[in-house]
Amino acid sequence: MLDIKFIRENLEVVKLAAQKKHMEVDLDRLVVLDDKRRALMSALEEKRAAQNKASSSIASATDDEKRQEMIAQMQGLKKEIQDIEDELKPVMDEWKTIMLQVPQVPDMTVPDGASDEDNVEVKTWGEKPQFSFDAKDHIEIMIALKMVDFERGVKVHGFRGYYLIGDGARLSWAIWNYANQFFGNKGFDPMLVPAIVRKSNLYGTGHLPNEAEDIYKTQDDDYLIGTAEVSTMGYYADEILEKSQLPIKHLSFSPCYRREAGSHGKDTKGLIRVHEFYKLEQVVLCEASHEESVKFHEWINRNTEEFIESLGIPYRTVLNCGGDLGQGQVKKYDIELWVPLEGTYREISSASYFHDFQTRRFNTRYRDTDGTLRYAHSLNCTAIPTPRILVSLVENFQQEDGSIRIPEVLRPYMMGKEAITA
Repeated sequence: MLDIKFIRENLEVVKLAAQKKHMEVDLDRLVVLDDKRRALMSALEEKRAAQNKASSSIASATDDEKRQEMIAQMQGLKKEIQDIEDELKPVMDEWKTIMLQVPQVPDMTVPDGASDEDNVEVKTWGEKPQFSFDAKDHIEIMIALKMVDFERGVKVHGFRGYYLIGDGARLSWAIWNYANQFFGNKGFDPMLVPAIVRKSNLYGTGHLPNEAEDIYKTQDDDYLIGTAEVSTMGYYADEILEKSQLPIKHLSFSPCYRREAGSHGKDTKGLIRVHEFYKLEQVVLCEASHEESVKFHEWINRNTEEFIESLGIPYRTVLNCGGDLGQGQVKKYDIELWVPLEGTYREISSASYFHDFQTRRFNTRYRDTDGTLRYAHSLNCTAIPTPRILVSLVENFQQEDGSIRIPEVLRPYMMGKEAITA
């Protein structure tokens, strides 16, 4: 959420931000509502001050007739206050609704564009494998090696259901354990977070109201998260930190859930787009400095690049265009892994920074060295998701005999095995 003062003072800038992100928000209406809100709140303060003064006068009055006269006047004030409150409520409701739609202003380096097709490639790494045999996709390989069971997954879960079994499950655990060590060496504190959260946490991160159709909801009006970022940010809601605690760096792990409501007909087979998965997420809180946010943004994205490089999987990094930014994001990189049988790169990680967009919603502040309370800046980046990474890992490291070569860094977590064989 942006500060209404900032919005009013930089109205044209915020309008351009919404235009660049291809988001519709009636900012002129917001200003009109804010004028009404401020006028009504000012009037309400005056009436309440008069009510408090009248209460004191009644309490100290000795003349009964005068006291009754003041009580009658007090009743009139109560009615006036109630009328203003009744008028203020719909104004506040509409004001809050529009405020939740106002996007963060993107960084000047963010390119123009309407969708992910307009993202700009900034880096490629690794050599794409050249197979001397008829290569297979991850579905055929993993079924043959008894690493996955889609049929029973569909029987139990339904559409997009799957079981990871045998070495498919072992390989996932190996990736989690290796990631915990890798990112732990970068200074991240591990955190296992709740997967079921209150609605306010999804509003806090900006996933609501814009992504409502993709989020699973319980019968108790709680929600299932699509990323551990949500629960991790909620951990510090309504808290005041000390500057000496910053930066805070968490490697958060959780099961994740997405309805994939807008992707009917896309990636209906395999492990690319499933309803439930697991993810390790880098989450950072730092001081309220653009320079610090930029520094940590580059750092967390590079962390994931290094992790992928240590596995030996070819990838590219793209800079997301305005139309492919979320509401709260200032800037975002996507890392995409090479999928040989599709002949394309597929997203595996996103790194974003938000300035104080999320922390204003969560009311997460820190006390600066001069005693000033400031909203912290927040950032997040996917460390690694499973099972999606298995798609590229399996296809890139398949061998002619149908086996899969296990990346060297994962072998200690796979009981020393060098390959997955039938």
